[in-house]
Amino acid sequence: MSTKKNALGRGLSALLENANTDITNNKLEGEGKVVGAISNIEISKIEANPFQPRTNFEEDALNELASSIKEHGIIQPVTVRKLGYDKYQLISGERRFRASQLAGLTSVPAYIRIANDQAMLEMALVENIQREQLDAIEVAISYKRLIDECNLTQEQLSQKVSKQRSTITNYLRLLKLPIEIQLGIRNSDISMGHARALINIENPEKQLEIFNHIILNNLSVREAEDLARGVKTSVETTKTSSSKKTTKSSLSVEQQVLVEDLRAVFNTKVAINREENGKGKIVIPFKSDNDLKRILDLLDI
Repeated sequence: MSTKKNALGRGLSALLENANTDITNNKLEGEGKVVGAISNIEISKIEANPFQPRTNFEEDALNELASSIKEHGIIQPVTVRKLGYDKYQLISGERRFRASQLAGLTSVPAYIRIANDQAMLEMALVENIQREQLDAIEVAISYKRLIDECNLTQEQLSQKVSKQRSTITNYLRLLKLPIEIQLGIRNSDISMGHARALINIENPEKQLEIFNHIILNNLSVREAEDLARGVKTSVETTKTSSSKKTTKSSLSVEQQVLVEDLRAVFNTKVAINREENGKGKIVIPFKSDNDLKRILDLLDI
């Protein structure tokens, strides 16, 4: 008998007791439960999802949901997959699952899905990104896991989560910030708007300096952008020799983000040269005739 090669990385398979637990029949053997239908499953027979991207569950919100479940029951079933006989693993709906435990329920309504490990990871991450109030860092981590562990490109990911590719890129860039700033985003000390202003500063020490200044002085996003722009401009000035002085105006944070988005789209060092009077040009360099054709195809010319 030939054995099916496990194509999953060790990082996924190691989290499961048995990687070969796919359900191939619509009827679950010996239990009368139909895949895709709603069944009541004992909570004790459901284990948590090891791929759950959310790490923070507010206690007050969970208690409120538990009270609602006590009074009205679970309106929306959780989703599980079959692990073995009489054993299931949560794919999505962890808040409802936890709140049901707090409410003292012994069973919950559940959809039973066919899913291998990779499909399970995709479903859990995509549903949480789209439906849960994840903080920006949790979203960024979820995006990165989908790209790294499910071998998705940013374009494929943008289609799965129905977001622009530039949005994906902006979230992923948050993970390049110093850990102190990432924690600040998670703790709501600063917003994603503040963080995007900090991303455009290359020096991590300067990033942290402005981060602390934003918190201490309760700066608005616009004030943070102005401060970051000033730092970036001063750094660029020191790099420019006196023989290459120009009348070009520094880019706003929005324009700097646009440059990064264009670079991600065209996979080349796109530049926006803007004069003080507001005029300017977009420069898209290419390395060869083939590279030029690739860019023209992207522009649909």
